[in-house]
Amino acid sequence: MDFTRIIELASYTLPAIITGFVAYRFFELHIKNNDKKRAFLLNRDYQKQSLPIRLQAYERMTLFLERINLTKLLIRIAPISQHKHDYENFIIDQIEQEFEHNLTQQIYMSDECWTIITTAKNSTIQMIRKAAMSDRVDSADKLREVILNDLLEKQSPSNAALGFIKNEVAELW
Repeated sequence: MDFTRIIELASYTLPAIITGFVAYRFFELHIKNNDKKRAFLLNRDYQKQSLPIRLQAYERMTLFLERINLTKLLIRIAPISQHKHDYENFIIDQIEQEFEHNLTQQIYMSDECWTIITTAKNSTIQMIRKAAMSDRVDSADKLREVILNDLLEKQSPSNAALGFIKNEVAELW
């Protein structure tokens, strides 16, 4: 009699346990799917709001790179005196001021992109300093001429950085 009672109790309990387990798994999966859906919608809304700000940062840094392009920079900034060191320092100060004005844009860009922009700025300054140290440079006008002639042989550092920015913006879409 005890054995039949145990079998009878198991026949009622086992389906209830299986049903409970199935219901638990179903609600667990349902809750996880809702959480994923909510996270996806929040992420989509965040990207909708942040994309214009990120694009604006890339635009500002594109403008910065265009402004420090040596060809355009030397045409835009005339020598303040005939001393090559005065002109060298003036151009470098202009680049540094422009860079400091755009420092906050780095929070909207990848670290790799920001590093490339910083490298382009530093390479531009290095090209100016290297040209100013040349023996053939004795005046501000001669410094301009030597830098422009050097650019005929090699690409401006800002052009490479601009190419990287264009690729990174294309990936945003």
